[in-house]
Amino acid sequence: MPELRFPHHHTYDELTAYLREVAAAYPQLASLSSMGRSHEGRELWVMTLTHQGTGPHSEKPAYWIDANIHAGEVTGGATALWTVQHLTSKYGQDDADGREVTALLDGHALYIAPRLSPDGVEAFLTTPLQVRSSLRPYPFEDEREGLYPHDIDGDGRILQMRVSDPKGPWMASKKDPRLLRRRTFADREGDFYQLYPEGLIREYDGYTVRSAPPQYGLDLNRNFPFEWGPEGQQRGAGPFPMSEPETRALAQFFAAHPNISGVQSYHTYSGVLLRPYAGKSDDDLPPHDLRVYRQIGDVGTELTGYPHTSVFHGFRYEPKETLRGGLFDWLYDALGIFAFANELWDVVAEAGIGVPDERGIRRRDFIGWLKDHPEEDDLKLLKFNDDEGLGGFESWRPFEHPQLGSVEIGGWDYKRFWGVAPFKFLPDIAERHTRFTLAHAAASPKLHWKRTEVHPQGGGLYRVVAVLENLGYLPTYTSARAKERQAVQPIRVRVHAPALVSGEASQDGGQLEGRSAVGGGFGPTSAEQERKFEWVVRGEPGDPVRLEAVGQRAGVARAEVRLG
Repeated sequence: MPELRFPHHHTYDELTAYLREVAAAYPQLASLSSMGRSHEGRELWVMTLTHQGTGPHSEKPAYWIDANIHAGEVTGGATALWTVQHLTSKYGQDDADGREVTALLDGHALYIAPRLSPDGVEAFLTTPLQVRSSLRPYPFEDEREGLYPHDIDGDGRILQMRVSDPKGPWMASKKDPRLLRRRTFADREGDFYQLYPEGLIREYDGYTVRSAPPQYGLDLNRNFPFEWGPEGQQRGAGPFPMSEPETRALAQFFAAHPNISGVQSYHTYSGVLLRPYAGKSDDDLPPHDLRVYRQIGDVGTELTGYPHTSVFHGFRYEPKETLRGGLFDWLYDALGIFAFANELWDVVAEAGIGVPDERGIRRRDFIGWLKDHPEEDDLKLLKFNDDEGLGGFESWRPFEHPQLGSVEIGGWDYKRFWGVAPFKFLPDIAERHTRFTLAHAAASPKLHWKRTEVHPQGGGLYRVVAVLENLGYLPTYTSARAKERQAVQPIRVRVHAPALVSGEASQDGGQLEGRSAVGGGFGPTSAEQERKFEWVVRGEPGDPVRLEAVGQRAGVARAEVRLG
């Protein structure tokens, strides 16, 4: 049986080989397909996981997991592969994990896309480049003038450069000279620096240094239709919504798989579970959907140790600006799917920064902290790096820059510390977040025939009574937003009988509520979680009557009774 190389970040060829091995080793559980090709022609792999002996994936409620829409966030891709390994290896095992996985794969389907930006990930893993998403040049076809990241000392990494400058906004910390701290208005004496990414300057005039626009500036997570804005309004958004082959392929997959009711996308970093909206207040969510998001988020916090929040309320980069064109906003607002983005790896909290709540979860203003925090926090981060032996900070060393002259190279290493979880932390991250995704997947709506009865009426006539129920937490329409958008078709109920006397052979069964419709307090349940259907049929004793209920996101339920 295939063994996942873990912890490890798989190149595209390694990823492909592993996924093919899993599909070959577990033909009853796993099948591998491509939903399209990337800009450079790499397959966009999707692993479908379900027990085919209990029915095809298309007839079951389904759940989607993706990673690496942002190329450098490879912790997510590793976690997605760990999920594949966990589901395939634990199925049928007689322990708590095995029973959970078996029940899930018997009754549900999972679609896992571990790499949405395979071109950018390949560059990230095999070169010093740090790419946001795609390798299609954007917004300019040609390379523009200015400072661009480059491994100028040939050590295989792109770190930072500090350049002595009396007007520089940075100065060395008196508490640890390796560390640069922001210069205040009162700092008039000392060694001051400009801080740049390690790199070269195109068309350098010998005097001024300015940043070049990124050659690969596309952000696929800004390329979806919801509140999409052009480059001047939202950087990286692409020339039009779903302009990129990767985002079009994903949208087409969802159109072809309307059984998906839940999504988690893996990102890094910050240690937070994010949900819609990015550009609207929680007041714009229907009360049912906000309650569901908070309840699922609470489970996620319990399992992962990460707090949950909407992007608008807890992860906005600028107070008067909002993010546009994001995947989870589009999935929720257009399709009514409950989607999360998990920012894996929280180096800040791991270093002991933040105020612990009653559960020991360290809280902070995520974006505010990045913009401004005390020097003591940077010292904690540096100590954490040193104590754990992570290699995430390089002491400054002199280097003769071909254009700037004497500089120093060093500082923080994004790939070893900030943006990528060190291997020693990866197994715990993968396990915790896999448990969250599986719990979320199990919340899907689920159709089931609760009762089926036959009542003889004489003269070869029989009254068939059946009660259809929704066993899931979510309603069969998934969310109030989906109901508003009419994004989910009504349940279709069909009967196959020798001769139907009354009742419809095929009828609209409406929608059924889930447990999520039950509010607080101790009042009686008023949500319609089940519905009765009746037919009169003519036949002989022993003739079969077959019932079928088809829910777009709640699966297919079948039952058979015999006349008599």
